[in-house]
Amino acid sequence: MACEIAVPRSSSDGDESIASFVRRRFGTEALNYLAEPLLAGIHAGDAERLSMRSLFPRLLEAEQRSGSVLRSVRAQPRAPSHTASTGAFVSLAGGIRELVDTLAAAIPAGTIRLSERVTELRRAGGFTIESSRGTVRARAVVLSVPAYVAAGLLLGIDTALAALCDAIPYASTATVAFGYRRSQIRHPLNGTGFVVPRTERSPLLAATWVTSKWPGRAPDGCALLRGFLGGGRDPNRLDRPDDELVTLARQALSDTLGIQGEPVFSRLYRYTRQSPQYEVGHLQRVATIEQRLSQVPGLFLAGSGFRAIGIPDCIADGREMAARAAAFIASHTSQPHQATRGRS
Repeated sequence: MACEIAVPRSSSDGDESIASFVRRRFGTEALNYLAEPLLAGIHAGDAERLSMRSLFPRLLEAEQRSGSVLRSVRAQPRAPSHTASTGAFVSLAGGIRELVDTLAAAIPAGTIRLSERVTELRRAGGFTIESSRGTVRARAVVLSVPAYVAAGLLLGIDTALAALCDAIPYASTATVAFGYRRSQIRHPLNGTGFVVPRTERSPLLAATWVTSKWPGRAPDGCALLRGFLGGGRDPNRLDRPDDELVTLARQALSDTLGIQGEPVFSRLYRYTRQSPQYEVGHLQRVATIEQRLSQVPGLFLAGSGFRAIGIPDCIADGREMAARAAAFIASHTSQPHQATRGRS
């Protein structure tokens, strides 16, 4: 990897896969044992297909700016590290649901309708939203849903736009949670988990020990572990029945961590089409979607399927789309329909 500083910068400004970039600059071993397992564990994706420009644009900029990623990183001033006291991972004491519940409670009564399925979206002057509980008229609509859900709602407005949204691929994953008594596990559980290279031929993409990441996730003397399966690297794995997936994950964790005996409990959670895949060409597809959206004033798309993977990016994207919707409404105050935000 140290030879990366001698690799010439690319003369192309087009998109390329993450595998292509890492292989070109750092070599095949770095791809197989670093980039590929990280991408499988974090993005549930295939490094040979995921877009470098969409997911790691700063590394491309570093290559063009300094001719070397390592040289560029070394030239950056070091920011003070707070991870020693706070840890590398943060969450809410009550889990992510605490964020949703707090936001819902902060919104004035009568302005949000929960657990209501949107069945149809039509455009006639403004917008008409048909839901499981009735009809809503709106001047502006923000669809903050998976891209394939947006595709279904957009069929009655713009079939080409719907097709573009539907073309964004998603990966499915399964998470298996295990509770063990700490005395059953020989491994010291230092760190927070591991990712698994494809070359290891393990059923797991990655694993974490939750009780090492966040306090209060298990009783004293116990450990909570999670194993991850499926994803873009191993999509057919999820065709297997639940009990088989639980057994595969338990055996893999037991072999790796030296676990003796049966878990105190185990739970399997399937996440079908939950991980958007920013494959090569994703930014161009989103640009085309934006161009089509410009022909439908008052309609906005937000969420992880388009521009934002991860909670901080989704929050920023949501704020941006809300600001655009508010600006649109302000410029069309003469129209009679009440503004609302579309939900599904």
